[in-house]
Amino acid sequence: MKRWYVVHTQPQAERRAHANLVRQGFETYLPCYLKRRSHARKIERVPAPLFPRYLFVGIDPQTMRWRSIYSTFGVSHLISNGDMPAPVPEGVVEAIRARHGHDGLVRLDDPIPFKKGDRVEITQGSLRDLSGLFQCESDDDRVFVLLELMGRPVRVRVPLAAIRACA
Repeated sequence: MKRWYVVHTQPQAERRAHANLVRQGFETYLPCYLKRRSHARKIERVPAPLFPRYLFVGIDPQTMRWRSIYSTFGVSHLISNGDMPAPVPEGVVEAIRARHGHDGLVRLDDPIPFKKGDRVEITQGSLRDLSGLFQCESDDDRVFVLLELMGRPVRVRVPLAAIRACA
């Protein structure tokens, strides 16, 4: 019976391992998402593996010649229990696939519900009850808010969970 198993790849070789396994006739699944990357004062979103250095392969260890996976370019090893590969629990791969968007990428979270210039109020922390203008998202679930402090605009970084729309 064919099940999903996990392949550990060499560093930054997920796509190479995926392509080589497909070329050998294995069914593979490399879930990707849009990763936020900042470089040279420019923020962009690029496709990246959801699980760096890992991908899924569908095999039946009883009937398939799966040991060739170990000698595949880009593959480090197959996650195993002793001599046999360890199967992924039922439903895990299907649950990840259910989160795919129309672009084939995994959707991790809901988009930020604010646009630049929206009035927001900080609800937690030392700046609680202050209101300002939403600027943009940062990283690590944080956003920038422009507050009016001591007669001048000050840009502060706060957790997304710590702001709400002003009524």
